[in-house]
Amino acid sequence: MAKLENREALNEYRKKLQSKDKKKDHKLISLCAGSGCGAYGTAKVYKTLVDELKKKKLDNKVEVKLTGCHGFCEKGPIMVIHPEGIFYPKVKEKHIPEIVEETIKNGKLVQSLIYKDPVSKKKISIEKDIPFYKLQQRIIFGNNGLIDPTSIDDYISKDGYLALEKTLFDYKPKQIIDEIKDSGLRGRGGGGFPTGIKWETCRKHKGERYVICNADEGDPGAYMDRSLLEGNPHSVIEGMIVGAIAIGSNQGYVYVRHEYPLAVKNLTIALEKARKLGILGKKILGSDFDFDIHISRGGGAFVCGESTALMASLEGSPGRPKAKYVHTVEKGFRQSPSNLNNVETWANVPVIINKGAKWYSEIGTDKSKGTKIFSLVGKVVNTGLVEVPMGTTLRTMIYDIGGGIPKKKKFKAIQTGGPSGGCIPERFIDLPVDFDELAKVGSIMGSGGMIVMDQDTCMVDVARYFVEFLKEESCGQCNPCREGLKQMLAILTGICEGRGKEGNIELLEELGAMMQKFSLCGLGTSAPNPVLTNMLYFRDEYEAHIKDKKCPAGVCKPLFHYEIDPDVCTGCGVCLRKCPQEAITGEKKKLHELHQDKCIKCGICYDACKFNSIVVK
Repeated sequence: MAKLENREALNEYRKKLQSKDKKKDHKLISLCAGSGCGAYGTAKVYKTLVDELKKKKLDNKVEVKLTGCHGFCEKGPIMVIHPEGIFYPKVKEKHIPEIVEETIKNGKLVQSLIYKDPVSKKKISIEKDIPFYKLQQRIIFGNNGLIDPTSIDDYISKDGYLALEKTLFDYKPKQIIDEIKDSGLRGRGGGGFPTGIKWETCRKHKGERYVICNADEGDPGAYMDRSLLEGNPHSVIEGMIVGAIAIGSNQGYVYVRHEYPLAVKNLTIALEKARKLGILGKKILGSDFDFDIHISRGGGAFVCGESTALMASLEGSPGRPKAKYVHTVEKGFRQSPSNLNNVETWANVPVIINKGAKWYSEIGTDKSKGTKIFSLVGKVVNTGLVEVPMGTTLRTMIYDIGGGIPKKKKFKAIQTGGPSGGCIPERFIDLPVDFDELAKVGSIMGSGGMIVMDQDTCMVDVARYFVEFLKEESCGQCNPCREGLKQMLAILTGICEGRGKEGNIELLEELGAMMQKFSLCGLGTSAPNPVLTNMLYFRDEYEAHIKDKKCPAGVCKPLFHYEIDPDVCTGCGVCLRKCPQEAITGEKKKLHELHQDKCIKCGICYDACKFNSIVVK
């Protein structure tokens, strides 16, 4: 790999790679090797596939590529065969011989592996026609399924580092900043602050400026940033270099979670190859511009997602937030002007430079431009990563892309914005998702986590779970957050255990208001959100727990017990056989009896009964 000495050399290198790709007349098999599919066994599938192709003497006619996450994590390991785009989900080693013989060699589909849509019940063989993908606009995440994240050539052949070349040689810093401002890009890490304005402010302040990428993704159920770093690290690197040119920085840092080993591995490889090619380091592409990026691994503290805590940790100090009397764009890392954006924000930058601010600003809503990657998880048929234009409704996300709620149960709520977000009830299902609309109903976008909840979810227990998480993650530095979360958790735990008292709801509201007003950092000020929105929209559940000592969802064990409905029980014996405590007795085809003194409320009988004869009282 020879170092590229100028922009002409980069252009020639790109043309050579693209010309080589056009001449290829063989098939490409793309195998998802992201963390999700990897856990399902992609490595074994890959080895079996390579061996089988050699055995059939097809290895010279078929290219096998390990890629990043394809997004449809519910169906991993995923295989896509190009150029047709044939989609095979949940591929195992045992399927490989048939795939090679039928599809690769003879051009036929393996009928047993074709994806079956859970809504229409139709079989769909082409990836782009599957509803999960069809309704997305994958301008940031699309290349994840097409490139090898360890290959800089793959990235360059897809017009990678074209934005770097343009900004390095054709743009002045102000022009770059104006382009980002005109695009309407807002930070994808939480608050949605306008990216261009942040860059402009940072450039105004004197000192050694730093460009920092926040990859400390800590929201439960969220993994967008991890998957981007794992699958397309060069898009983040290129965005950071463009940002560095804009603000006048020579040093960059990626602060990444310690729990993301594959992301760190692929990012490290990408940085090394970029340096060897002359895209990072001294005199980039023969210019006078120097810039390099270093990796810093965080210890897993949720609070280090906050800017001042992150920068303290980056310096080697405890990750504790500071009061923002002075913003980090003026005095941040090492008391110098520091520009912090998250992984997804940086990945948007090359797209904006290449496609233009006007093109980008036409996607999304009036005040929220572009697309957003969401992590759609919980009680939804199709879980995974979803990239849609800002303004897409919750209904489209949950039902059209997500496939609806499993077992035809009723949708109850969706938690957006992670532990500091809010729970949005069913009546707002047609809400367009953007920064401002979510704020109107008491929630936030955050980094993009979405947890779907069905009729069997207890909202009091959900609030208790998030408060417990935040209590453990609080740095404990300020009283309102530290003591407020402790007291909130004690009250919510008491309500869930049947010890709720009159006045608990009002006390929770008072605690929440105090924390929002007086906490030091964003963790504390937003920590009451899940409790306050829950009580706003699901107050009746709190009252049922406190006044009636009942959990309507049948989740809080001290507040319910299982019974067998004598009018429905068929005496099939399934519940009797499944019960681990032998708490159910009865003869076949006769009414069974559930003995409360032996029941441990595990719910196995409830899940096993096909006739809904087990009821929660």
